[in-house]
Amino acid sequence: MGKFGVESLVKLIKGETIDPIIDTGTVLVTKENAAAYAPEGSPTAKVYKILVNMKGPGGGNPFWAAVEAGAIAAGEATGMEVTVMAPPAESDVPAQIAQIEDALVKGVDGIAIAPTDPAALAPVIQKALDQGVKVVFIDTKGQNEGVTFIGTNNEVGAALAGDYLCKTLKAGDKVAILQGIITQSTGQARAEGSKAALTACGMDVVAEVPAEWDTAKAQAAMEDILTKNPDLKGVFASNDNMALGAVEAIKGAGLNGKIVVVGFDANPNAAAAVLAGDMSATVAQAPSNMGKFGVESLIKLLNGETIDPIIDTGTVLVTKENAADYAK
Repeated sequence: MGKFGVESLVKLIKGETIDPIIDTGTVLVTKENAAAYAPEGSPTAKVYKILVNMKGPGGGNPFWAAVEAGAIAAGEATGMEVTVMAPPAESDVPAQIAQIEDALVKGVDGIAIAPTDPAALAPVIQKALDQGVKVVFIDTKGQNEGVTFIGTNNEVGAALAGDYLCKTLKAGDKVAILQGIITQSTGQARAEGSKAALTACGMDVVAEVPAEWDTAKAQAAMEDILTKNPDLKGVFASNDNMALGAVEAIKGAGLNGKIVVVGFDANPNAAAAVLAGDMSATVAQAPSNMGKFGVESLIKLLNGETIDPIIDTGTVLVTKENAADYAK
């Protein structure tokens, strides 16, 4: 416009005629040519390669599916090249290490990782940091110093679940805790937060059993707990998969409706179980925000900006009153 404006004025001054309308043209700008239109030094001028490495696959697990969806949506919104992957199982530490090593060989600018085992993953994460790769932890806090954690305050969330059991039951009632993987900070925090709340109100915690986030393992553990404690009144499961496993064991023992079951994650299937009366409550996280904030935070770091050391994605107690909002 500026160029044609000057050229047109020159023509008029020389006594020449010009068209009444001069079309300067339009061009469709997409990811393929956007860099040509970004200001020099603009944060959007570079497409970063970002890996979101989850603890477990999204298929069959609504929590990780939501993390993946949030990350992909953030990549599409920002024009970044986002890849999401996970080991075959949350206990497969070597597979996750191999995925990070492979990403470093192929080239990556930023990694948002939910470590399967913070101690075991620390060396390869440090290797990434030493190579200049930006890293943030999502869902589970790692051991590397100076790396931002994006996720739930798991101790506070588990305390919400414990408080619910305290209000629903009475002091002295027998309760159990189904733990996740206790070498993970997530598993530790949920176990500690729930137990602190339960013991503070006088509950009798008769069992604390790791079931490694797994439905089948939780069902087997719950069957054993019920055999030893037929008068059990409540159970807190550190994730919904385990809570649903506990429900199956309770149904198998003919005790459905007689034991208060509280989970963690507010996955759609667990929310449906709350509505059906099989579970009493669960604790909602915002897993999609973990993926979204993970990608957005890495972009900020790659652009030279600073981010907070802890970004809390929040928790909400889900009961029959609000479970419909999470059963979709």
